[in-house]
Amino acid sequence: MLAYALKRLLILAISLAIASLVIFLVVEVAPGDPASFMLGINARPDTVAALRAELGLDLPVHERYLAWVSGMVQGDFGTSYTYRAPVAQMVAERVQVSLPLALYALLLSTLIAFPAGIFAAARRGRAGDMAVMGATQLGVAVPNFWFAMLLVLLFALKLRWFSAGGFPGWEEPLQGLKALTLPAVALALPQAAILARVMRSALIDILHEDFIRTARAKGLSRRQALWRHGVRNALIPVLTIIGLQFSFLLAGAIIIEQVFFLPGLGRLIFQAITQRDLIVVESVVMLLVFAVIVVTFLTDLAYAAVDPRLRHRR
Repeated sequence: MLAYALKRLLILAISLAIASLVIFLVVEVAPGDPASFMLGINARPDTVAALRAELGLDLPVHERYLAWVSGMVQGDFGTSYTYRAPVAQMVAERVQVSLPLALYALLLSTLIAFPAGIFAAARRGRAGDMAVMGATQLGVAVPNFWFAMLLVLLFALKLRWFSAGGFPGWEEPLQGLKALTLPAVALALPQAAILARVMRSALIDILHEDFIRTARAKGLSRRQALWRHGVRNALIPVLTIIGLQFSFLLAGAIIIEQVFFLPGLGRLIFQAITQRDLIVVESVVMLLVFAVIVVTFLTDLAYAAVDPRLRHRR
């Protein structure tokens, strides 16, 4: 297990190095100059040059890349061009919204998908299976921002159970959790549909394996064989989807945060792109890539915990 983990850690480090280079180069070749954008089209050339020097934009590309990477390693993500505030401080404020939102949505999608997938697999071909598959097909087809608008119309405007947007902070945890409920549901429903379909397919495949027939031959009922042997073995492909879903929920909630006016990382990236704040874009995207790679690493370790063949394979 230790050798397997060390190998995955080496792959993680290489992936981070490649990702940092790609992110920096992509942002660098994007059109537009931050200094000119900040000063406006009527700014004098010497003023633009002075601001570029102040921001460090006049340095060679390789020096700026090395300075950026070395700063991130030390926990210094630079200073925002627009807000003149440390990027690390801005990220720390916004992640207090995005991370709980992603975890909340992942928890909801898992709580919905696991029972639905197991229920559909246990009743394959019957009315219950067709009902679950129809609902999941609808969940996959409908965009999450459309779900978000429907939730706002029903629960915020008509029933007035939740607010239509905004975030009050975590001074009162219940109020903060309540403000994240509608966005979390909007994010969770499409992901739950995908996860339920994967869970059903994996479980159906497992139920036709020889060890399930052996368990039934030893006297276990269909339900006992399903829960004792089927569900655990079906978790391997499901863990892949859960890891990918968390990465998507953390990094891909830009539209939902815009719909509900949530001050999260997605909205920060959107604002930084519109304001040409390169250092914020680079640092936040790199942090999100880091989160995705770490989640993938943890998913691989979960594989090894569920399937001993992975950690013992040469």
